Amino acid sequence: MDRTKSLSLAPLAALLVMGFASGTALALPRDPYLQRVGPDTATVAFRLASNCSAAQVRYGVGNTSAAARSTATSRIHAVVLTGLTPATTYTYSVDACGETTPAKTFVTAPVPGTRRVHFAAVGDFGTGGSDQRKVAASMLTNKPELFVALGDNAYASGTETEFQTNLFTPMAALLAQVPMFATPGNHEYVTNEAQPYLDNLYLPTNNAEGSERYYSFDWGHVHFVSIDSNCAVGLASASKCTLAAQKAFVEKDLAATTQPWKVVFFHHPSWSSGEHGSQLTMRRQFGPLFEKYGVDLVLTGHDHNYERSKPMLGDAESGKSERGVPYLVVGGGGATLRKFATSRPSWSVMRDDAAHGFLDVEVVEGTLTAKLVKTNGGTLDSFSLTKELPAPPPPPQGTLNVTVGSASGAAPHTASFVATASQAGTSVTWDFGDGVTAQGAQVEHVYTQPGTYTARATATSQGAAPLTATTVVTVTGSGTTDPGTGEEDPGTDTGADPGTPTNPRPGLPSTPSTPGITPGEDSEGGGGCAAGPGVLLPAAALLLAGLIRRRRSR
Repeated sequence: MDRTKSLSLAPLAALLVMGFASGTALALPRDPYLQRVGPDTATVAFRLASNCSAAQVRYGVGNTSAAARSTATSRIHAVVLTGLTPATTYTYSVDACGETTPAKTFVTAPVPGTRRVHFAAVGDFGTGGSDQRKVAASMLTNKPELFVALGDNAYASGTETEFQTNLFTPMAALLAQVPMFATPGNHEYVTNEAQPYLDNLYLPTNNAEGSERYYSFDWGHVHFVSIDSNCAVGLASASKCTLAAQKAFVEKDLAATTQPWKVVFFHHPSWSSGEHGSQLTMRRQFGPLFEKYGVDLVLTGHDHNYERSKPMLGDAESGKSERGVPYLVVGGGGATLRKFATSRPSWSVMRDDAAHGFLDVEVVEGTLTAKLVKTNGGTLDSFSLTKELPAPPPPPQGTLNVTVGSASGAAPHTASFVATASQAGTSVTWDFGDGVTAQGAQVEHVYTQPGTYTARATATSQGAAPLTATTVVTVTGSGTTDPGTGEEDPGTDTGADPGTPTNPRPGLPSTPSTPGITPGEDSEGGGGCAAGPGVLLPAAALLLAGLIRRRRSR
């Protein structure tokens, strides 16, 4: 006799009722992933199985007593946490229409200028395969503060479906704890000039166009610049991105940064002896800017191998008394490795076509130490760069708070900003996140293009380190609905693959004057869920009744 048929149904009934009533047994179609993490802000994005107007992120230091609600009513959500403390570990979980994710942790960025940074970088990983999973697991073991993704994030065509199966699913554990700052690869450009890439990721928008295709940000005393090399080599239409606009942004940005370390990353390598070889447009259009403004390291992918150049200047190696720029290809993130067909050129210090792995980089004071970590934990290559740094400024004193009036609206949209510093005699400089700056404690700015912008205020006073604070402004296109509604302009042609949901990425919610958080707010709320516990309990009862009928009929 089959012993399972004689078991009592009472324990099964209890398990069914407990499982459905708890609301914690269901998995999200896409786990939470971290985007745009800064010293005092973070974006938690996630996908639900059905529309939900009661989604929120619970978070806190050592607990989850604070809550930030999503303004979206669809199944696609991105919640901005503000008012965070720099260099602090936060615990968070998503609570949405009966579904609660397990608690995860992340660390906010340090105050700009902090002289200790740890990051990881790799490209050509988005296959969904076992090698990609091993690289992601190895990276998470090393616990970097941020992950710099060097392109080809979702093979083979960068579709909506491929982003889910080849990026977010295999790298879920990593992306839930380590923020990813990406650059697009040529495979992302196969589908509608990388539109699904833009739909799925939430990246900085501090260029003049308010675009997420290229951008910059500070993490501690390292200034990062992401360039869209696809655009630079002619794969983008002029309405989306141009070489001239990118060059203007890169020059202005590198000239303005005050951070002592500068790292640039993009997809197509300026120097490579692999299958694709060197991309001369990238070398000759941007190389002079890197040399002029003292870029310390350039990271690329595209070729599926690892290669490190000597310090390069122009089209040749730099002289002993000259300062050159080292270029790395870190393309062993998971895609099939490709053998080098030629002998190693004189400018190439080290190369490998046999091991998957990622670049692990620590920048402490005036020393940058990098190593290529293989999936078995071994080190394939290591090197260091050093420079003299000026004495650090005194630590910041006091506080800086910012508020924004009209935090969302349709372009052209006017937002008003107020910065309040606890110190007397401070001067305030604003970066509105679209390439425009201004000065003054109270300012207004007109956003001409749709986008989600992080406006940053910097308050300085004599003899003290600067204070910074940010706020978010969301600008929609003319005729579109409010951000987060999950609807789109009826006339928009997304050009996406059939698996793409309607309006795959609603705008980020605006940041209210009391910045976007409600400490201790009750998470219980009604409605907005297509299939919450109230629907599932009757389903459990029906299933149990069916099992009883089947048992009695035997």
